[in-house]
Amino acid sequence: MSIRRTPRTPVELVGAEPGPAHTIEFDGRPVPVLPGRTIAAALWADGVLAWRTTRVGGRPRGAFCGIGVCFDCLATVNGRPNQRTCLIPARPGDTVTTQEGHGRADLAV
Repeated sequence: MSIRRTPRTPVELVGAEPGPAHTIEFDGRPVPVLPGRTIAAALWADGVLAWRTTRVGGRPRGAFCGIGVCFDCLATVNGRPNQRTCLIPARPGDTVTTQEGHGRADLAV
């Protein structure tokens, strides 16, 4: 005797009722965001893989660990540099810009 199961999506399994999508701005262009995503997840979903450069060598960086440990995902969010985008939920109207170096112009040599 077999049990027939109806396929269910993760959203159905948890009974979630997600709200409507919204947008954030990344380097002057709109990025669509589904509710509950972090800024890093929204950028990834939109095909953006790097949003910071290293202060030595200017190498590109994006999210690496995804849990706020490695600090590779730093960006300037709403004018505040050095924000870990993998931990920050994307809110409607957030402005994210690529961060170069350490993110503080006042410390430039």
